[in-house]
Amino acid sequence: MNPKIKICGLKYPENIRDILALQPDYIGFIFHPTSKRFIEQLDAEWVAQLQGVKKTGVFVNDDIHKVTSSLNQYRFQAVQLHGNEPPAYCAALKDLGVETIKAFGIDNMFNWAQLADYEDVVNYYMFDTQTQKYGGSGKSFDWKLLREYPSDKPFFLSGGISADNIRQALQLNDHRLYALDLNSKFETEPGMKDIELLKKTIQTIGR
Repeated sequence: MNPKIKICGLKYPENIRDILALQPDYIGFIFHPTSKRFIEQLDAEWVAQLQGVKKTGVFVNDDIHKVTSSLNQYRFQAVQLHGNEPPAYCAALKDLGVETIKAFGIDNMFNWAQLADYEDVVNYYMFDTQTQKYGGSGKSFDWKLLREYPSDKPFFLSGGISADNIRQALQLNDHRLYALDLNSKFETEPGMKDIELLKKTIQTIGR
């Protein structure tokens, strides 16, 4: 069974409507102010009314009260934590009933043992490329490193996934691969997704 699809870094209403027509499983909205895909002026009430997809708020080391307020305001079903959030922080959100995704930047030096403290307090991991800016590099890490992943918890794969390498991602043949996170490689500019490229790619992988 093919992994689910998450399309992240959305900013523009008309573009979002076109994305929803592609029927992804998740869409993501970034709340990190330094990101080129920062949610900015997107109307919360408008986002709250969107249906048929799991709406995900993406946060980086934010005050937990800000996160919970945003979850309510935008009616997010999932939260993606992309900073250095400790296990207790994740547990507090998961206990609210929101699907909780904890992201980790992966490189050759990554210590897989650190995941043990998160096993019971998140629903999913996300494995992204290690950067100084909490993701958003548009580059993929060496997916062979996933062979060292010690857990059975399902994960999202992120970082530089493109129309050119998405089949390679599918060929990882890892039953724990839950979803693919599509972002910058499917854009005409930051936050503006290339609908035709996404449509063609999603059709190519048999969705």
